[in-house]
Amino acid sequence: MRIRLARGSDLPLLQDIERAAGEPFRTLGMASIADDDPPPLDVLDGYRRAGRCWVATDALPAADDRPAGYLIADPVDGAFHIEQVSVDPAAARRGVGRALIGHLASWAAERRPTALTLTTFTDVPWNAPYYTRIGFRTLGESELTDGLRRIRAEEAEHGLDRWPRVCMRREP
Repeated sequence: MRIRLARGSDLPLLQDIERAAGEPFRTLGMASIADDDPPPLDVLDGYRRAGRCWVATDALPAADDRPAGYLIADPVDGAFHIEQVSVDPAAARRGVGRALIGHLASWAAERRPTALTLTTFTDVPWNAPYYTRIGFRTLGESELTDGLRRIRAEEAEHGLDRWPRVCMRREP
């Protein structure tokens, strides 16, 4: 597997990955998550131009590769916050998400963050339980930074609090 920065030509494929990755939520009674629109192309392009949008591919040479997953991240209160990590279900259970998060951790280490953070659903097997297995821990309310509180408020406005959610952190 190869992790690289996203190219402009990848961005519509990332939207396809996001749509496909949402489908399994339907089986958990979370149809609105499955039906949620992927990030718009201009938003993805902003991450790409900022150098914070990575894709995982398995094809060589690089000119022929096609993303199987992607990750976008934001600096939030001294940490790097995983805004989204999605893997095409056809590539699931092959370590794609773990590789993307590992790449972010290596990239972030050079920038000396306080941590990696994310928000996720508590009761979805490929969400909080998965992140716990790869070294993240759930943050208590008193541990949330102002930036994480803002993110959670935005998520609540978007309707994501219909299901239990948490903020998680992994030390660098």
